[in-house]
Amino acid sequence: MKRRINLLLEFSVPMLTGVAVALAWANLDPAGYHTFLKQPLVGGLSFHFITNELFMVLFFGIAAVEITQSCLPGGALNPPSRAVNPLLGTLGGVLGPVAVYLGLNALAGGPELRNGWGIPTATDIALAWLVARAAFGAAHPAVSYLLLLAVADDAVGLAIIAIFYPDPSHPVAPLWLLLTALGMLVAYALRRLRVASYWPAVICGGALSWSGLHHAHLHPALALVFIVPFLPHRRRETKLLFEEDPGDRSPLSRFEHEWKAVVDVGMFLFGLANAGVGFSSLGTATWLVLAALVCGKTLGIFGFGWLAARFGFGLPRGMYRSDLLVAGIIAGTGFTVALFVAGEAFADPALQGAAKMGAMLSITAAGIAMVAARLLGVRRHK
Repeated sequence: MKRRINLLLEFSVPMLTGVAVALAWANLDPAGYHTFLKQPLVGGLSFHFITNELFMVLFFGIAAVEITQSCLPGGALNPPSRAVNPLLGTLGGVLGPVAVYLGLNALAGGPELRNGWGIPTATDIALAWLVARAAFGAAHPAVSYLLLLAVADDAVGLAIIAIFYPDPSHPVAPLWLLLTALGMLVAYALRRLRVASYWPAVICGGALSWSGLHHAHLHPALALVFIVPFLPHRRRETKLLFEEDPGDRSPLSRFEHEWKAVVDVGMFLFGLANAGVGFSSLGTATWLVLAALVCGKTLGIFGFGWLAARFGFGLPRGMYRSDLLVAGIIAGTGFTVALFVAGEAFADPALQGAAKMGAMLSITAAGIAMVAARLLGVRRHK
């Protein structure tokens, strides 16, 4: 039974189920679906807020554990020079989609679509990570590579939204980020005091970090990304299997062990809260966004990653060019992040709906990546 449950979690069945339910509900009863998302559920908080602003804090916290462990001695991104390649891949993952979008728009679009160039710049971290684990296996260095790339990619995406698609009613307030810095300082102080539990850092530091991001009008789900690297850990961390006793492991390992299964199951909520897009009429914006995500991301990440390796900043140990290509394809799943940017880029409901369909269809990159991994002989590391 435990093996079957692990298999379901590994292949993201809870999240995919949530996506299927959301799509069906949004198209059969759109009014009911959107009312469910927005109406107060617990203490005046909506289901959408609870999922995206609170639950996803845990998801990004687990992702931060993966990155932190990969940067420690023996990890796929150690020494630090190994992180240069995914960071340069991030640059390619932004410039590639923008170039494809604007190029295709010049050929087959129009000036009214030009403002959509920012839609395909970000990667859906949740989907990308889960697809990567299915394609490569949880222990493959390409998973850490893609995770770091996706986190940096979304940081760039947030900057693009703040600069190029500002919300006049909620402008970015960077002074509030001092609270996030204070949360990091609290987590660091707790580690220096050798506090053996991760709870004080996660609760106290995490609350400060969340508040700072929330009031700064940035995505508060990233709160634990700034706290987790300060959790006490050993000089060299190894993966903790589900069956192992976490008692003698570091707080960093215990945090992942105790919350990873909860997060994997809870991804049903993520799919339900974010995938409810109506099948509106397709348009030119649909194909521009889809091509920019699937083709632009792949070409940009693979091209910049290959160039970085040529200039001495190699791929993580155990990762090859075929893995880089598959990672680039996976990064083309813009999905929820692209849906959000589409809502900011276009005021016209018809253009917005067509662009959102392109973002929605980018989930096909996951299937393309799985087929490519099989054809290229990518070996899974469990």
